[in-house]
Amino acid sequence: MEVVAGADEGATLRADTVLVATGTRPSIPPIDGIDDVEYLTSTEALELETPPDRLVIVGGGYIAAELGHFFGTFGSDVRIVGRREHLLPEADREVGEAFTDRYAERFDVYAGYEAVAAAEHDGEVTVEARPYPEAESVRADGEPVGSPEDADGVSVTGDALLVAAGRRPNTDRLNLEATGVETDAAGFIETDEYLRTSAEGVWALGDVVGEYLLKHSANHEAKAVTRNLLGDDLEPVDYTGMPFAVFASPEVAGVGATEAELREADAEYATRTYAYDDTARGSAMHADGFVKVLIDLDGGIEGCHIVGPEASNLIEEVVVAMTAGSGTVRDVREAVHVHPALSEVVDRAFSGQFSRGGGDGHHHHG
Repeated sequence: MEVVAGADEGATLRADTVLVATGTRPSIPPIDGIDDVEYLTSTEALELETPPDRLVIVGGGYIAAELGHFFGTFGSDVRIVGRREHLLPEADREVGEAFTDRYAERFDVYAGYEAVAAAEHDGEVTVEARPYPEAESVRADGEPVGSPEDADGVSVTGDALLVAAGRRPNTDRLNLEATGVETDAAGFIETDEYLRTSAEGVWALGDVVGEYLLKHSANHEAKAVTRNLLGDDLEPVDYTGMPFAVFASPEVAGVGATEAELREADAEYATRTYAYDDTARGSAMHADGFVKVLIDLDGGIEGCHIVGPEASNLIEEVVVAMTAGSGTVRDVREAVHVHPALSEVVDRAFSGQFSRGGGDGHHHHG
């Protein structure tokens, strides 16, 4: 392996085992004029010494949501432009819709819009966006508009532009063609179940393998690679119960399948949703949010999705049940939950009557 930049440029490194963990970087979508705009990515945004008065964010995923909350807390007037009909499109739909409703109360949300052009003049950035044809519905300035066919294009202005529209792997800078390490069409390194690449002695983990672009997932993979390198027997990486969390207001967390994924798989399932404010602690906090549970017809936990205070902590009980317990509702339902702790909302969500195949979409209390 040759070092091609930096103080050790030209040096050659040799090893029996090589681990590739070069991560990802922000991906910039093909927006007309974007190269002529002094835009921010998540990297530069966190280096600002003062928040912009008006911030336009292109993107509707985890990073856009978290940085929107971050800058909104510091007083920025935040405008978000996202392609899907609701923010956090990778979350369960019911959670994503609830999150978007809350964000529309705080910020100017343009959901179902695709940014197509950007320009900068006298310190003001303007983003032109048009309805995204693949979105099911459109929301402009926080208000529902209808279908993309019924909506007009919009111009969104601000003092700064933050592009938070996904990430791309850093493999294009590694000359992997010379190594025999294979990548997929998007540039992520392909590995087997042990995280070995197609090249002898070369392993990969973290964002660069594209499984989960999450720090705790990379930590999990690092432990697996360490065991496989130092142990006698190879063990596949177990991604069962890999959670995610969005640190915003409201907080969001989830683990396992979404309801849409179960429907797409034509799976038989049941679901139950329980509101925070129907517990003692949640009511005292005036907490707005809910826990949604998805199970198979034998009681196996398929997924759990939370929007509300401490979601990232509350999800851990379900993660433990799915990874170290029996993986059924009994793990949660039969455990004693402290009263009046916030965790009672998880207990109640797992303890009452479930509705088959999604039910009527309303909260059920037991």
